[in-house]
Amino acid sequence: MTLRLFFHSDDLKANVEVLDCTPHENEFAVVLRATLFHPQGGGQPCDTGWIGESQVLRVVQEAQRIIHFVDHPVRLGMAQIRVDEQRRLFNTRMHSAGHLIGHFVQAMGWMPIKAHHWPGEGRVQFKPTNSAQDIEALTVEHGIEQWIAADLPRLTSVREGAREIGFGELPAYGCGGTHVRSLKDLQRVSIGSVAQKKGTLSVHYHVD
Repeated sequence: MTLRLFFHSDDLKANVEVLDCTPHENEFAVVLRATLFHPQGGGQPCDTGWIGESQVLRVVQEAQRIIHFVDHPVRLGMAQIRVDEQRRLFNTRMHSAGHLIGHFVQAMGWMPIKAHHWPGEGRVQFKPTNSAQDIEALTVEHGIEQWIAADLPRLTSVREGAREIGFGELPAYGCGGTHVRSLKDLQRVSIGSVAQKKGTLSVHYHVD
């Protein structure tokens, strides 16, 4: 099993052991004993970066292992890994913004069912409960602005083997993704549109 260093660390560099490097089509599939690279999943794109001098093109979860696909072979043994800082920062902001949208809209009677935190495609989807209220984009945006202004800190906990992420007094969500340390790092969240179709509410957003 690959140790997920990103579960408890915001570091972007580390020295880790390369366990395997196998040719895969035009790439090489690398397995590390431990990794800072977040794989694609949970609505979040994967990290990219470098293992030694080889570029990490994509990162995939496979059963108990995380596979790093690189452009050149990597020697077995110890190597330095480096996560692309700008991509990671954007992904953490998008994912954290999605959580805040989930909290705010859920408090208005909608149950979050799915989220997609990709660049240009950010959206959180909800199903109504018996107490569902009308949702407007500016209302959601203003509510999130208040939490950002309060600079709520990220809180991470592990319960019964499951990782949970919360901000300040807001309820925690079970989540394996990466998130900002505190909401000041989120800067601004813009709600592009709120649309309802076939009983599903979709809140589209982006971070500025």
